[in-house]
Amino acid sequence: MIAPPVLAFLGTLIGVTLLLSGRLPLNVPDLPNARSLHTRITPRSGGLAIMAGIVLAWSAIPGSDWVLLAMAGMVFTSSFWDDVRGLSIKWRLLSHFLAAGLILYFASPGLHAWWMLVILLFGIVWSSNLFNFMDGADGMAGGMALSGFLFYGLAALGQDNVPIALESLSIATASLAFLLFNFQPARIFMGDAGAIPLGFLAASLGLHGWAQHAWPSWFPLLVFLPFIADSTVTLIKRLTKGESLLEAHRSHYYQRLILMGWSHRKLALWAYGLMIVAGISATIGLTLSLQNLLGTFIFWFCLIGLIMICIDRKWQRFAKTHNQAVVTDFFQHKPESIE
Repeated sequence: MIAPPVLAFLGTLIGVTLLLSGRLPLNVPDLPNARSLHTRITPRSGGLAIMAGIVLAWSAIPGSDWVLLAMAGMVFTSSFWDDVRGLSIKWRLLSHFLAAGLILYFASPGLHAWWMLVILLFGIVWSSNLFNFMDGADGMAGGMALSGFLFYGLAALGQDNVPIALESLSIATASLAFLLFNFQPARIFMGDAGAIPLGFLAASLGLHGWAQHAWPSWFPLLVFLPFIADSTVTLIKRLTKGESLLEAHRSHYYQRLILMGWSHRKLALWAYGLMIVAGISATIGLTLSLQNLLGTFIFWFCLIGLIMICIDRKWQRFAKTHNQAVVTDFFQHKPESIE
């Protein structure tokens, strides 16, 4: 019998290959827009292959959580419809909240406080959309999923929770297979149908693992902290400036680095390093005392805060030496640096 993570890798690999070959009439072209960091029309149906690989793998895992996968399938369906035909934000968010609510109903770790359930509800929905926000550069979302779910799997193995370990590792290997085609220069994107279900699984599987004692409640937060921080701080800054959250933009920290000249490859490699170190810190944190664990979180908040301050200052200097037209039309002037 082939191990589920291997099935996930092979299923996704074959799926992406078929999509790129044109044998599956399911490719959706991704047209560059105000949020994009690419200039070429690129298919964005990679999420189909990722989800196919995950479903194939989970079908071979005894005791796998099909409720969790079914809810991921719900947000996948609405997201793929949005990729193909377009779907209003209210219907997309409705599917996200409905799936998150059902996860809390079936997988909540014995919580009864309404305020905690509300926080978790919005946390799952935020995580779902966070992955989509961070899926704006070659290899970013795929690498984030590979690292995060890999450390999920290792933590679950450490607690002898084989089903959750195999579920997590299968998502990681499916992401790895996709990443072979998505690393710069990307030949395919995962689209909303890939990014949003992966974000949903990051939060809902994190909650499920907590409920099943595979890891403590703080573990998923630290594993994905570098990318949670980027989207959350960007959202807060846009709110304080009175900017519409529904408008496309390129104000994430990773987007600004590319606008200032970083290549997708350089950005991805630095992001992978940050994610891996965060995952290692979270894994080590499983053995630490509460005091040392608190010190670990303080260190990460300070480190990420310092990185953001440095990027903000560099961006201010960049904006002073480049007029707004140059920044706005950056890709028309320097296409080679962002392909």
